[in-house]
Amino acid sequence: MSKQGLLIVISGPSGAGKGTICQALLERDSSFCLSVSCTTRPPRSGEKHGINYYFVGKEEFQRLIDEDQLLEYAKVYDNYYGTPRQFVVEKLAQGRDVILEIDIQGALQIKQKYPQGILIFLVPPTLSILQERLTKRGTDSPEVIAHRLNCVCDELSNTSQYDYLVTNDTVEHAVEMIEAIIKAEKCRPLHFDLQKFLTG
Repeated sequence: MSKQGLLIVISGPSGAGKGTICQALLERDSSFCLSVSCTTRPPRSGEKHGINYYFVGKEEFQRLIDEDQLLEYAKVYDNYYGTPRQFVVEKLAQGRDVILEIDIQGALQIKQKYPQGILIFLVPPTLSILQERLTKRGTDSPEVIAHRLNCVCDELSNTSQYDYLVTNDTVEHAVEMIEAIIKAEKCRPLHFDLQKFLTG
């Protein structure tokens, strides 16, 4: 039987670079699995259904909630986001490490349901750099950017409930920090494979 994989939750303000960091982790280590979330928001330019998100209507999202098919879900910036349960449970049971790129509300739900999950909060070096990143991204109106920046202080007030905080000054450095966290977590006694030790 495979040893249970790690559930790694990465959160942070919009524009902190979560998607870029997750993609870099996957490119450096193919053993990771990235869970694809469902959302009711429309796709941004270049985003693809089933790769970036599962883009669904509000009725379909409500059906997933009613049938308990979501590990967590939350309303963020007037849209709903959620993590399909079956994929995560299956991959963890196979011994694969699963990365969830989700918001704070969802992360705290995961912490309650799955306390052994590793919660990592990603932040930009400064608020002005975050504003610059959001503006350069070119996907949101000035009003939406202003709303997201206003939400940052509230989001940061929840970081004490996370296990780790990583500053995304450069992608390379942030990825190295997260890899170090994962290596350290795998050294915890609860992840020791006693059966393999006794029989191997």
